[in-house]
Amino acid sequence: MIGLGYWGPNLVRNLFELESAELVLVCDQRAEAVEQVRRRYPSVRGATSTDDVLEDPAVEAVVVATPIGTHLELARASLSAGKHTLVEKPLADSIAGAAELAHLARERGLVLVPGHTFLYSPPVQAVQEMISAGELGDIYFISTSRVNLGLHQSDASVVWDLAPHDFSILLYWLRETPTYVTALSRGCVIPDTPDVAFLNLEYASGVIAHAELAWLAPSKLRRTTVVGSRKMVVYDDTSIEPVRVFDSGVTLRDPGTFGEYRLSYRTGDIVSPRVDVSEPLSLELDDFCRSIRGGSQPRATAELGLDVVRMIEAAERSLTQGGARAEVAAAESLSGPSA
Repeated sequence: MIGLGYWGPNLVRNLFELESAELVLVCDQRAEAVEQVRRRYPSVRGATSTDDVLEDPAVEAVVVATPIGTHLELARASLSAGKHTLVEKPLADSIAGAAELAHLARERGLVLVPGHTFLYSPPVQAVQEMISAGELGDIYFISTSRVNLGLHQSDASVVWDLAPHDFSILLYWLRETPTYVTALSRGCVIPDTPDVAFLNLEYASGVIAHAELAWLAPSKLRRTTVVGSRKMVVYDDTSIEPVRVFDSGVTLRDPGTFGEYRLSYRTGDIVSPRVDVSEPLSLELDDFCRSIRGGSQPRATAELGLDVVRMIEAAERSLTQGGARAEVAAAESLSGPSA
């Protein structure tokens, strides 16, 4: 485990408790952070140099939870050392970097997983199953709000920090990458670091999506609305009823006369299906380990991680162009000569 900052201790706890893994070594440049973890988990060895991790033959897999700007260097070193690697989101800070890691993992026959934890959230899984089964009908639009007060990042904007969550969920649900992104942001506290952003996404299928992101909000909100032709869903990660299905909609009947339009509104039952309460982080790490041991494809693939970075870069291009529509870069084939 490399990186014992804000998120690292959560990964350490889950790795230590996981039956499919044995946590052998934790690493951080800060010796005090290493010692704090080792006091809680005395059987785990500690290090302040990544060389101690990468050169240790007992280490089969590495989890990286460090600042975004270090992801490429550390993941490249881990894969080059023959270690299966999980990198916290986003996979890298550029399309080129994410593609390099995906190619390297394929060349070495190693498992590379981007840490998109929400893909393992039972409520997210429940909504995905509804969409795949056609229960919601044709998807019209999706609107997300992911805001809170605090957690300003020193090395990344709110787009790089929070958008990976919603982008990965949208990719998982829609199985489609948007064609265009438009973005509007502002750095309210630190002028050159956007802490609020509004992103609009356009898909070739006709679906549109909107994402509201902020580090500067009066309360924490993690809510997504999915509107389909048959039903609508609200997914609220902070609610005791995280998924609510609305049997509501509107139907346009054939006009009786020229210029006459009749809308039929339907307001039916509201259902809150039972959703498992398993911890997503534990499910993610278990999937990583099982993919290593069994050769199965993880839910969060390197390709999905690359698509997320493609979407983020499109949003950044839109911001630099004053909010103009920015085309999402075409997907690069990862199954060519490098595979």
